[in-house]
Amino acid sequence: MLVKRLLFISLIFISASCNNKQDVKDGSQKPEVKDEMVERMKQGQFKDSLELYQQYITDNYQVFAMPLPKNLDLCGDIVPLDKLNVRDQLDREILVNTYWHSNTFLYQKRAARWFPRIEAILAENGVPDDIKYIALIESGLTNVVSPAGATGFWQFMKGTGEGYGLEINKYVDERYDLEKSTVAACEYMKKAYKMFGNWSLAAASYNMGKGGLKNALEKQQVNSYFDLHLNNETSRYVYRILAAKLILSNSENFGFNFRPEELYEPYSTYTISVDTTITNLPQFALDQGANYQLLRLLNPWIRNYSIPNKEGKTYIIKLPKGDFNDLPKSSDTTKQILEEVTDTSNA
Repeated sequence: MLVKRLLFISLIFISASCNNKQDVKDGSQKPEVKDEMVERMKQGQFKDSLELYQQYITDNYQVFAMPLPKNLDLCGDIVPLDKLNVRDQLDREILVNTYWHSNTFLYQKRAARWFPRIEAILAENGVPDDIKYIALIESGLTNVVSPAGATGFWQFMKGTGEGYGLEINKYVDERYDLEKSTVAACEYMKKAYKMFGNWSLAAASYNMGKGGLKNALEKQQVNSYFDLHLNNETSRYVYRILAAKLILSNSENFGFNFRPEELYEPYSTYTISVDTTITNLPQFALDQGANYQLLRLLNPWIRNYSIPNKEGKTYIIKLPKGDFNDLPKSSDTTKQILEEVTDTSNA
């Protein structure tokens, strides 16, 4: 534990050394810490010495292969890690996501904002918590639109979304509504689980469709996702879910470290119900003390400048609370660790 704390502190000091000179308590200035070898290389020295350059890289840069877990499950279904191909497929996705740093950092930051609400809806609908990782790998927890037209966190096609009761038109598209689209995804997954009998196959069907998966199972005469020969995308699909689960559940073990304030917090909002036509949404937002930009950010299912509502449907609209723009609360972790290390060293 002490070693980990010291390592964390050293990273803090290294980061600080990359900034301009810092004032210290006695009024003196701390000079930048520079790597002499790097500075000499910048000046053009050693440019003809491949051996010296290679040795420097070998001594100073290391990348580690991540070990596979001894046991792993998806929604309680055991992953057969005794199978060679399963280990190879899982290893690929773990490495891809571990070393695609920017993408995986964003996954973790966004998950802090959106997973709490998704988890609650999954629980309310009797769907296992691991299913939240489908939204992560489908969309990166952003309201993207695929080339084929799949939309929102859960990437519903128009016909599929409407089949699960989502309103989709040029004014309102509930595929962008986190709560309603997550409920729709729950309905899909429960039907798929009832058809296939396990969550791995249910998850695979979310990618290739129930009919296509059922046909593949019958033709190949197997009953497990891990025994199926599938198209490249679906053959990777469940392993991507598993890799996301492993990394986001054990971030530090995969080299990802955050201070609490660096994660994205859930938006601070309140809601109002509207059951009439809104002819001018920008003005409506201003009347609520917000603006159209914030209205669209918090309600991405709004797709236009008005909402015709001839049928008197009730829409739940989110609006920013007074503390919406407050900075995340900083933690005193660094100070606490420094104090603990000082106490330990003086013991």
